[in-house]
Amino acid sequence: RTRVQNYEGVCIARANKGMGSSFTVRKISFGEGVERVFPLYSPNIDSIEVVRKGVVRRAKLYYLRGRRGKSARIAERRDPRPGEANG
Repeated sequence: RTRVQNYEGVCIARANKGMGSSFTVRKISFGEGVERVFPLYSPNIDSIEVVRKGVVRRAKLYYLRGRRGKSARIAERRDPRPGEANG
């Protein structure tokens, strides 16, 4: 018997190596930073859901490890509404 456990956090890295691809998720659990590396194509992963997208200019967000509080937050990316002309 297996139990499904949700793990929600910020994706700080992606490693693209074909079937060996993985992604790193960071979250704050009871005031302590926790990072887990998940294999992308693992049969143990039931589903991956993107809750929010943020404005970042880096591929790896390792700088978030040294941040606390509001400075560790990422501004949400707001896409233009479909059907609207931009420009």
